[in-house]
Amino acid sequence: MTFNFKITKHLKSIFKVEYVLYEKAMHTQNLELAWYHLERLHIIGQSYPLEHSYSHWLMLKFGFRQKNVKEVFGQVIRLLVGGWKSFINQIPTGNSGGANVHPLKKMELPDDLKLVFKYNKE
Repeated sequence: MTFNFKITKHLKSIFKVEYVLYEKAMHTQNLELAWYHLERLHIIGQSYPLEHSYSHWLMLKFGFRQKNVKEVFGQVIRLLVGGWKSFINQIPTGNSGGANVHPLKKMELPDDLKLVFKYNKE
């Protein structure tokens, strides 16, 4: 069994870029684009407990801002179990993390993120 403690520098840099893009989209009230970047944050960080939990925290806040009860409830559940699942490397690769997707559903990685993961080295 593999234990994940810390995200690699390579993935952390991509994670930070997606976060900045999310913030910019929120600042301009482009909610569709903001959500897109939140999903990408989740995909990038889902194998690492802190980043995985943080992406769900941001999705929870987004759900509150949208008054989306389904999203809020879904993110609370994911916050309770997501971090330990990533710690023991039991995550569904590519899952976008929203409440509209089953938490255990494996999904196809976007093509650009396939390359990011392919060249992921510490």
